Amino acid sequence: MSVNTSNSYGKISITDEALESVCAKIALECYGVIDLVAKKFSDNLHELFKKKSVNKGVKVLTVDNKIYIDLYVILKYGVSINAVAESLKSSIKYSVEKFTGMIVDTVNVNVLGVRV
Repeated sequence: MSVNTSNSYGKISITDEALESVCAKIALECYGVIDLVAKKFSDNLHELFKKKSVNKGVKVLTVDNKIYIDLYVILKYGVSINAVAESLKSSIKYSVEKFTGMIVDTVNVNVLGVRV
């Protein structure tokens, strides 16, 4: 799927893969986030053998020009999980809405681990 919009210059279409790349970059820049982790085992295998490029740890779904984002992260030991998750949600929501001009409906942060 993709997000579609129109303006005076024409039609703009942004794919889910492009949004996943943007979300992954923003997430890795947030304080306390060490890494993104692929949720599915098959994604880990694809990454291991470089069969296809996978934006691991980010899943974007667009329905009716609304964006739903799921993040799977590993956090730094000693940080407040709640504070980092809230910061991550607000950063992703603001940046993606500014980037696309569309509404981000939901950002879910799934903490899969903590690393020292």
